[in-house]
Amino acid sequence: MASDDRREAPTTYQELWDRTYLSREQLFSGSPNGVLVTEVPGLPPGQALDVGCGEGADALWLARRGWQVTAVDVSQVALERAARAAGGHGVAWTRADLTATAPPADAFDLVSLQYFPLPHQPDHSALRGLLAAVAPGGTLLVVGHDPAEVPPDNEHGFDPGDYYQPSEIAALLDENWTVLIDETRPRTAPAPAGTHHAHDMVLRAQRHRC
Repeated sequence: MASDDRREAPTTYQELWDRTYLSREQLFSGSPNGVLVTEVPGLPPGQALDVGCGEGADALWLARRGWQVTAVDVSQVALERAARAAGGHGVAWTRADLTATAPPADAFDLVSLQYFPLPHQPDHSALRGLLAAVAPGGTLLVVGHDPAEVPPDNEHGFDPGDYYQPSEIAALLDENWTVLIDETRPRTAPAPAGTHHAHDMVLRAQRHRC
């Protein structure tokens, strides 16, 4: 009997992303995201949560500037690559699915979501968990691709309407927050290969001190 080499479809979110990373030796550029580099230098270093850290470029950039970084991703493959790239820089590489399990509350001076696909939920539970992770006085930084630049017939079947956009998150913030930036701006780096992303949607907000 001939063997069947066809691989079964991934059954978990982790397996999906592990396979995605294993499909290439390096999935991302290795450079920190441009909005992070623009917005963070004026903030005093403290505890940072890098949501969906991937291969670790943002987390490493923050750690080199004095931040104590907890870098979270659902993919063990990505985290292992990130840890190798970090060398001796102290980053807490953590495997978790933050769409299902909330991070510690009031724990981080910076919560950074750079192009993190956070799916809509009727009760906003995952989003509320991430917002609660920002310490009083801390900063929320959310960056997404402009959904107008995602073709409806894209090869991955990705529908931006299934996920929170930065402007949606801004509208959900209550009186305990001050929105400092809620805008669409030109990208500072070339678009990822095979895409036409020329603009970023950016939300920067500060949680009020108690």
